[in-house]
Amino acid sequence: MSKRYPIIAVTGSSGAGTTTTGTVFGKIFAGENLRAAMVSGDSFHRYTRAQMTRLAAKGQYGERNHFSMTANHIDKLEALFQDYGSTGTGQFREYVHDDDLALIRAGHTPGDFTPWRSLPTETDLLFYEGLHGGVVTEQFDVPRHVDLLIGVTPIVNLEWIQKIYRDTNSRGYREEAVVQTIINRMDDYVRDIVPQFSRTHINFQRVPLVDTSNPFTVRDVPTDDESMIVIHFQDYPGVDFPRLIQMIPQSFMSRHDTIVVPGTKFPLAMDLIVRPAVLEMMQRKRYA
Repeated sequence: MSKRYPIIAVTGSSGAGTTTTGTVFGKIFAGENLRAAMVSGDSFHRYTRAQMTRLAAKGQYGERNHFSMTANHIDKLEALFQDYGSTGTGQFREYVHDDDLALIRAGHTPGDFTPWRSLPTETDLLFYEGLHGGVVTEQFDVPRHVDLLIGVTPIVNLEWIQKIYRDTNSRGYREEAVVQTIINRMDDYVRDIVPQFSRTHINFQRVPLVDTSNPFTVRDVPTDDESMIVIHFQDYPGVDFPRLIQMIPQSFMSRHDTIVVPGTKFPLAMDLIVRPAVLEMMQRKRYA
């Protein structure tokens, strides 16, 4: 952790909603005139899309199994966090998605990576969103460098529904292939993804209010109106729960460290919780 160069990380599995959370953070940074170094966990995958396809054909790592430690540069991720916390810079790259038009126009191929390069200088903080912001192994301890670690973790049936819907409707995969991907990733999900949510400062867990008993037959994702957000604080002192209850309509406390809010109030809740934490980081930074 670093007062001069703070790091915020949002961790969650594929389809969990970390990208949406990143959008909320982006608005906070813009509203407070903060320059954030934005880093995606996709950029620390070890293999290109074509390489993962070839590995899958050989039965290695499962189909596109980016959950696996061996399929990611965890060493480079921790090195980035360590370097940024010490110097305010570090090495990163970008994974080129099919809709990354600017990178594609610059000559980069979808499913590939840009070259490694240094982060922009003179940023206020580093923001990471991806799969492994809270990973701890015998060799690595990524969260020890993080000032604020947030988990985004829908209940597992809803997570699968969101992934199936996204990958079939937005990415063109067959439903059978997406389900097989979920199955192939299960061991790594249990071993490497789930334990991270016990190391976070705050978890945002979306819970549907409709029947999702069989996620493989559901044809649409429950809407925000059909969901509640369970927000659990752990190792995060000073939360003003009465203020949150007052500011967020229809919210309530389910435990002494847990507040529940309507799904439609998720952006508001995250803003009310996270913005003061970001401002406190900036105050510590100024006096460091």
